[in-house]
Amino acid sequence: MSDTRNSPFRDAGLDRSTASHVPDTPQTRSKSYRLAFADDDFLCRDELRPVRLQLELLKPELMFDEHRIESTVVLFGGARIPRPADADKARTKTLAGLSHFYDEAREFARVMTRKSLALDSREFVIVTGGGPGVMEAGNRGASDEGGESIGLNIVLPHEQAPNEYVTPELCFNFHYFAIRKMHFLMRARAVCIFPGGFGTLDEMFESLTLIQTGRMDRVPFLLFGKAFWNKIINWDALADAGTISPQDLDLFRFVDTAQEAADIIDNWEPAPPRSDIPGR
Repeated sequence: MSDTRNSPFRDAGLDRSTASHVPDTPQTRSKSYRLAFADDDFLCRDELRPVRLQLELLKPELMFDEHRIESTVVLFGGARIPRPADADKARTKTLAGLSHFYDEAREFARVMTRKSLALDSREFVIVTGGGPGVMEAGNRGASDEGGESIGLNIVLPHEQAPNEYVTPELCFNFHYFAIRKMHFLMRARAVCIFPGGFGTLDEMFESLTLIQTGRMDRVPFLLFGKAFWNKIINWDALADAGTISPQDLDLFRFVDTAQEAADIIDNWEPAPPRSDIPGR
């Protein structure tokens, strides 16, 4: 990331380089002598958590601005969804049966990327978690069309490297789940949820809660795989119990194909603000 500002002050990067070549003495070897912004041990102290939160918010934001990313289409979904060609290697028969959503995610990303390129803008840029499964399919579809896509990875104990289809300059790694989820949604023009596990459910319900409570504008919120979602979540029971309002069920739509999803996004008209006070 380059700094193009005109400033009379000495460049911090130059000082960092200069400081690495100072004479070797007991004083210069001391941790206290390290430049604060170049001291990894210092930056990882518990007391520096607020600074690290700011850095994780700011770094991708600056790079999105540099790449002129205006809006995104978010793809959430399971890392375990196999490519159809690998369905026979899936952990369960259910996962094997969900493999067609890999192709739907890939095709949907193609369609959205074509839309973005046709607009000659950085609108509707695909963003995924950058991992395997549905995430790989989304980045792969964008790559098929010659477009850019974003990958927002996070450090996990057994996490693999980002998938090979993420645009390298738009591939990020996070420590904080909360900041990562903010970046998913800050530019979202649509949110698409494919079958997945705890991580996908977490992302889905947090996003829905933000829209339900008016903390985020309504955007197309599309759940791929009606049979899957109705099997694992009893939506009507939530409304019948009164824990959500019946109109909360209108915050999302079920789709089964990439074309259904693209049609909804193309014909989307923002709903008027809700007059009720939604409950959680």
